[in-house]
Amino acid sequence: MVFLPEISVLITFSIAAIALTLTPGPDMTLFLSKTIAQGRKAGFAAFLGATSGLLVHTLAVALGLSALLAASETAFITLKIVGSLYLLWLAFDALRNGSSFSVDTAERKKESVTTVYLKGLWINLLNPKIIVFFVTFLPQFVSAADPYAAYKLMFLGALFVVVATPICGALILSADHIADFLKRSPKATRFVDWLFATVLGGFAIKLLLTRSNS
Repeated sequence: MVFLPEISVLITFSIAAIALTLTPGPDMTLFLSKTIAQGRKAGFAAFLGATSGLLVHTLAVALGLSALLAASETAFITLKIVGSLYLLWLAFDALRNGSSFSVDTAERKKESVTTVYLKGLWINLLNPKIIVFFVTFLPQFVSAADPYAAYKLMFLGALFVVVATPICGALILSADHIADFLKRSPKATRFVDWLFATVLGGFAIKLLLTRSNS
């Protein structure tokens, strides 16, 4: 199957995806808040909306990057180098500023499942950081010389969702305990920050060193 990356790539990508999923962000804040305020049904609706936004980004990134690769292999390689530096910056920023985790449970009125879903969709779809991240993150796992790069990019985007789904599902089912624990324990959130920074930072440095020696 031409769209399948090598096993080593799949393992590395999955580890990175797990670290990213466990890192609190606007989407996690939304579905945990909705779960606590309105129940698990609302939490899963928010998660499905956020996931839909990620899938749209994946498709757009795969199509856009495949067009870039077709136009200029050098430009694609340059993007990967810039992307490595950006991942290194994200690692540094996670340690400097920490996670922006804040659960809002003060709901004034119940929202429909459709409204919650759309909130989840827009929170990822319109987030410029998500766009930049996917443009710089996904290409790191695909070779510029690979004729099936677009298919592999789409597969990796879908794999990200597959890896994230059981983790986010468990978070939603345990939302009350997790939110309370993270709010009461700065050490726990800092551990997540260090996990995120270690995975992304180490990966970015490895990529830069590999290219400098090639």
